[in-house]
Amino acid sequence: MSRTLVITPTYNERDNLPRIAEQILALPLAVDLLVVDDNSPDGTGHLADELAAAHPTIHVLHREAKNGLGRAYCAGFAWALARDYDFIVHLDSNLSHNPADIPRLVAAAGDADLVLGSRYLDGIRIINWPLRRLILSKCAGVYVRAITGLPFTDPTGGFKCYRRTTLAALDLGRIRSNGYSFLVETTHSIWRRGLRVTEVPIVFTERIHGCSKLSGPVFREAMFMVWRLLLRHGLRRRPRPAPAGR
Repeated sequence: MSRTLVITPTYNERDNLPRIAEQILALPLAVDLLVVDDNSPDGTGHLADELAAAHPTIHVLHREAKNGLGRAYCAGFAWALARDYDFIVHLDSNLSHNPADIPRLVAAAGDADLVLGSRYLDGIRIINWPLRRLILSKCAGVYVRAITGLPFTDPTGGFKCYRRTTLAALDLGRIRSNGYSFLVETTHSIWRRGLRVTEVPIVFTERIHGCSKLSGPVFREAMFMVWRLLLRHGLRRRPRPAPAGR
């Protein structure tokens, strides 16, 4: 049987973590949950330990300090690869991503190397965002696609499913982004290798508890990172040919 790990990074998500854990435990698909906590001041890490003690499929990875989304995911990826999971899913810990969509992403990964949960495939599926936030998100997607050549409707989304072989092929040490741009850079790296990337539609809901981690430095990193990707590949906006046998 294939083994699936769901990774969720946390920083001050004490109000949301029990709810997301409950929903993941109730899935019809057997999955493990890894909480990667950045030493949250509100006690999220301690709460995660309590959940792990009560449920053998929940695990916790403690980091010493808040050090960026990218580094949290890299730590989670390394943990997953060391334990031979077949599929690795990551999603936000604030319930903006619906855990009920996890089985659909994993099923799609049967025929793809990376599956992107898309808020914009065949329409807009976002609940409770103000218009300015929606416009910013849509413009960000256009900006990323125009510069990098990524052909996906939602290149900035944070709900993904990777095959183990896909993560193992990534040179995580070369991934320089550390904020939300990490999500774009990993997708771009996989797509540039000629691997199979597909999208499935999801519904995205604005968080109810807590506050967004998007900040000025994170936004600026995302603005400039896409140009670095373009220059890294000699201004070429097309991926490598697909590997033989695909």
